[in-house]
Amino acid sequence: MNTAVGTRLAALGAKSIQDIGNAGRFGRFFWQTLVTSARSCARSRTYPLIWTQMHIIGVRSVPVIMITGAFVGMTLAVQAYDQLAGMGLEEHLGVLINISVVKELGPVLAAVMLAGRIGGALTAELGTMNVTEQIDAVRSMGTDPIWYLVAPRLLASLLLTPFLIIYADLMGIIGGYFVSVLQLGINASAYWTFSAYGVELWDLSVGVVKGFFFGGAIAVISCYKGFTCKEGAHGVGQACTEAFVASFISILALDFALAVIFKAIYNTFWPFRSLVG
Repeated sequence: MNTAVGTRLAALGAKSIQDIGNAGRFGRFFWQTLVTSARSCARSRTYPLIWTQMHIIGVRSVPVIMITGAFVGMTLAVQAYDQLAGMGLEEHLGVLINISVVKELGPVLAAVMLAGRIGGALTAELGTMNVTEQIDAVRSMGTDPIWYLVAPRLLASLLLTPFLIIYADLMGIIGGYFVSVLQLGINASAYWTFSAYGVELWDLSVGVVKGFFFGGAIAVISCYKGFTCKEGAHGVGQACTEAFVASFISILALDFALAVIFKAIYNTFWPFRSLVG
């Protein structure tokens, strides 16, 4: 009995030490990436690498992001209509749809789609380079792999994730409008009037600012998993799975933390205003 308990405690201790070591390695990788990326902004040689990643990360992600945003807005319209109609507030449906899309659902779901599409691709690409020792080859030629491989991907994600979120917001608003007006019969003028009253530039800005944090988290986590993946096809596949799960959890955690921070800032400078008043 004592031997079994001791074995379990030893295993728990070893796992804890391993997790602490992994956290330390990730922290060091994160700091190196930030410093190198900041320095890369002043180096013109980095710009062609960034343009390439901007096309891969941003342009190719536009269709799936727009489709995601449109269906989010349409689904919100269908689900929320009955509750508001029961209280005689169906003309306020636009406020509920648009503020939900621009502040929360648009940024979060767009980031989740990017974590699945871009995060997995980054992890697989860098993981394959790690397994085939291409990263070591870059290092042996005197080139910093963080500058050459990670910084362009991080900067491209930071620059384009907010714009992709704007695309998702736009399509969510348009999708919610068409369902609300054409299918549910809500007056179009009232729909936009109440939406303009309830949705402020602050709400849109909050969602866009979240995009910087979401994009940075996805890029750093995915690149780290690619740099540290185990050998073989199984190791690359496992790294891709871990990258998506870690990115998804970090998106939710960052969304909660940023929501608390932005709410505190808003309540400090502006009074509360009812959306159905």
